[in-house]
Amino acid sequence: MAKVELEAQIEDQSQFPLGRVHSIETMGTVDGPGTRLVVFVQGCPMRCAYCHNPDTWALQAGTPVSVEHVLGTFESNWQFYRNGGITVSGGEPLLQPEFVAALFGQAHARPAGRVHTCLDTCGYAYTPDSPERFDALLRVTDLVLLDIKHADPEGHRVLTERSMDRILAFGDELARRDIKTVIRHVVVPGYTDSVEECEKLGRLIAPWHNVVGLEMLPYHTMGVVKYEQLGIPYKLEGVPQMDKGRIPELRSAVLRAMKGARASA
Repeated sequence: MAKVELEAQIEDQSQFPLGRVHSIETMGTVDGPGTRLVVFVQGCPMRCAYCHNPDTWALQAGTPVSVEHVLGTFESNWQFYRNGGITVSGGEPLLQPEFVAALFGQAHARPAGRVHTCLDTCGYAYTPDSPERFDALLRVTDLVLLDIKHADPEGHRVLTERSMDRILAFGDELARRDIKTVIRHVVVPGYTDSVEECEKLGRLIAPWHNVVGLEMLPYHTMGVVKYEQLGIPYKLEGVPQMDKGRIPELRSAVLRAMKGARASA
């Protein structure tokens, strides 16, 4: 996985809104199908206890980057992306819907062939009272990776310091638009690793018939060093890495509950 050196762009040199970008990786293989160019935007309203990129939280800390620059990076490595595309992750992409919409729109309109677009989001920056702000973006989004942090409202607040209402509203909007969605769920020992919590997750996502995949991601501690470098207390100090051997059991619990909820609906 290679990172691109970023240089600040000047707004009047681009016909599109600039994005605040943390980093760009040219060979992403876990952020959507195939090999992908992955743009990590800056800024996130969530404060997940296990976040491994706390350096992306502050919006103004990023580098102003143009749509043209991102597409130019894609074109320079296009032969690697034939079965992949472009993913925007973060941070939180929904904080910058105008930039991401312009990027995805130009990716779809690429003269040499349409590029697959993927949005990796927690959904919290979605505002149900002004859905029109996200319309342009969602119309050019081929796939969404939606992170559901916890299936229980109180558990969600403990893990993220935020309500899950906006996230569920965003999930409902994706379902209404029938946008293909993969649910991602980080499995944290003592927080989200019980069969009961996973069954609740299955029932939670059951009404979303646009869900095409489920990824259960085992908690790891690789990001702890960043907290030390930034002088930020790490909330899950002492929590061990998740036993990967339990993931199949918990994934089955989600799917079993989802299918059961759909069957009884």
